[in-house]
Parts: sequence; C-alpha cells; structure tokens
Amino acid sequence: MNRKQLTVIVIVLAISGYLYSLPVKGLIKPKVAKGTSGVVSGSHTSAAITHVTVEDVSSPAKTAIGAALAARIDELEGQLKNARGDADQLGIQKQLAKQWDDDNQPAPSAFYYQAVALKENTFENWLAAGSHFNDAYKTTQDTSVQPAFVENAIDAYKNAVKLKPADLDAKTGLGIAYVNQTSLGIADPNGGSPMQGIMLLLDVVKQDPGNRNANLNLGLFAMKSGQFEKAVTRFKTVIAQKAEVEPYFYLAESYKQLGMKKEAIEAYQKCKEMIPDPIVGQKIDQYIKELKN
Repeated sequence: MNRKQLTVIVIVLAISGYLYSLPVKGLIKPKVAKGTSGVVSGSHTSAAITHVTVEDVSSPAKTAIGAALAARIDELEGQLKNARGDADQLGIQKQLAKQWDDDNQPAPSAFYYQAVALKENTFENWLAAGSHFNDAYKTTQDTSVQPAFVENAIDAYKNAVKLKPADLDAKTGLGIAYVNQTSLGIADPNGGSPMQGIMLLLDVVKQDPGNRNANLNLGLFAMKSGQFEKAVTRFKTVIAQKAEVEPYFYLAESYKQLGMKKEAIEAYQKCKEMIPDPIVGQKIDQYIKELKN
C-alpha cells in the first residue's frame, strides 16, 4: 500500500465518520471500558475518559498500513525499547512521530509528538501533538478512544497557547477540541464549553477571514446545529481557496438539507471526481439518485 492510497483512505474515513453519524444533529455518548479512567499525560480527569496508550493505537494502525510499512515502525520501536537515556529516546520518538505521520496514521503519531513535547517544551511540538490528536478524533469511528484523543488535544493546545497566545492555528485547534469535548458528553470543569470553542473559531476568522481550518469546522458545527445556510457559506469560503473533496462533500450535504437539489448534485459530482474510491462513489451515486427521483 503506497502513501497516496493511504491518503485516500484517511479522507474516506473522515467522510465515512460523517456518513455513519447521520442525522447530523444527533450526539452519541461514547462507550467506556469498565474500571478505566484518565488520559495519558493530560491534566484533565473525567469518568468518561478511557485510558489509551500509544500501544493501543499502534496495533490497528499497523494492520491498516500493511506489513511492508509496519516493518519500519517495528524496527524503530525496537530501537526505542533498547535506547539508553532521554536523548536517545527523544531522537527515536521524533522518527516514530514522523514515520507514522508519513503513513497517514494520526493516532500513534499524536502520542509520539506528545512524548517529544514533554521532553522539548516548544510551541511547534505541542501544536503538532494537538493537531494530530484532533485528526485522530476525526478519522476514527471507535468511540472508546475518542474521549482520550479530545482530552489530549485540549492539553496540547493549551500548552501551545501558553507559549504563543496570539497564534491562530493553536486557537483554532483548541476551539475545535472544546466543541468535540462537549459533543462527547464529557463533563470537565477544566475544559471549555462549545460556545467558548465557537467563539475562539469566530475570533480566528475575524482576524483571518479565509482561514481554512476554522471555516471548515465552523461549517461542520453549523451543520450539527441545523444551520445549513451558514454552513454553505463556510464551505464555499474554503472551496474558493482550494477545491478539496471534504468541503465539497459537506457542501453537497448542506445543499441537500436545504432542498437545493441541483446545487447538491453538482457538489456531489465534484466530490466524486476528486476521490476515485468505489465505496464512497457508490454512496454518492445513491445520494444523487435519490435527489433526481
């Protein structure tokens, strides 16, 4: 399996996560393993959090990338196990973070970026950890690990914001994580509310109207609250800068919810052209067929 194929799979997973969570207004509380609580390194605690380690997420990730790519990971893990001292460990953890990143597996990559950040307390390291935890949350359908991803994302972004309070990428990531946290039903007095998250994102687009990540997620959150006209505006802003499959798909869904069939079909077709995956293609064909009837 090459990296281009892996990129396609990641996009499919992100969209599939939306497809299987319909209706968009629904919020499903995650299942939690009995007798477990807390996250790896985060300062947040909640009964809704399952303890998740890098080993927990590495095993399924290796299956996803195949034996050839997993062999390099196994080699690096062996080196890490035998490493002496923090300096040696740090170098190998950086390699593992990058290797998992290159293989488009954000969950194990996130834990290694987190480990690096704990040793090297820099803005860039915490930002990388936060963004990968947010991506891991977005691309998994395993509700038992999502709370840990969200809580670790919040922890990482808070550390990033402390180091660079005005950085828009850090504010955007923290805003997204706050909303995700609430959507999972996690009660955390040390976290944030969905409104706090939305306000952070709105502040970002006020300073940078074309911000891709903030607009995309404001569009998604607008969909979840049934504000499809606002969602359309957000997704069109993203697409105007760069035509990508994900915003086109959500644009199509928003048009469909608004009863704008012609516009929805056009957006679906654009999406299908951009991602030649048969499974997603079949689902999109079904949506187009329903709209034409």
